[in-house]
Amino acid sequence: MRSVTVRADDRTRLHVGVTGSGPDVVVLSGGPGCVHYLEHDDIAPRGMRAWYPEPRGVGRSGGGPHTLEQAVADLEAVRRFAGVDSWVVLGHSWGADLAVRYALDHPGRVRSVVGVAGHGLHKDRTWSRTYEALKHTEPEIAIDWDPGVYRSLSDSFVEWIHSDDLFRRLADCRVPMTIVAAEHDIRPSWPLRQLAALVEHGVYVEVPGVPHDLWSTHPEVWVDVVTKACAGDAS
Repeated sequence: MRSVTVRADDRTRLHVGVTGSGPDVVVLSGGPGCVHYLEHDDIAPRGMRAWYPEPRGVGRSGGGPHTLEQAVADLEAVRRFAGVDSWVVLGHSWGADLAVRYALDHPGRVRSVVGVAGHGLHKDRTWSRTYEALKHTEPEIAIDWDPGVYRSLSDSFVEWIHSDDLFRRLADCRVPMTIVAAEHDIRPSWPLRQLAALVEHGVYVEVPGVPHDLWSTHPEVWVDVVTKACAGDAS
């Protein structure tokens, strides 16, 4: 794994890890507001050149609290730095939701979306009650995060999912999307099933026997799943 510094449109310094060779994939971690916990050679998609942008205001990146629009603009800055016309966008947890937003805003730059264990585009009380009731049963994984970035992106996310044209844009989206759920995720999977059914080229896949953070608990399964999905094999 090597690292590069990318200048965002406003000249903010963004840390980006890079590993591998082959077709390009940008990898988005969750949170929002977490450091890039997926930035490791041993869990990178195989046969691809993977880019790991750390969100602004978090870890090794400069800046501070920001909106979804800014997060998408930062991804475009990384893409231009990488010199690629389009790439696969792989996201885990909240990063999967950001991947969908990026595809809607820049469909010509996204070959496909692979969203693993996402939240889904909703703010549903029954979903939240289930999540909170079972949260204590999840394996504890220590990940650094920034509360200010978390709040700003969470607020921006809620504003976005209330936009009048969101579902119209999703239904009209032609970007292929593989929506992956973990069988033992405490997060209910119905929003992911809905998302896969809504987009024209959507596929829903459930990985048996793994929890939400399968990248940590079952790294070999994570590598197999994301490698196949990024290559267009949703089996």
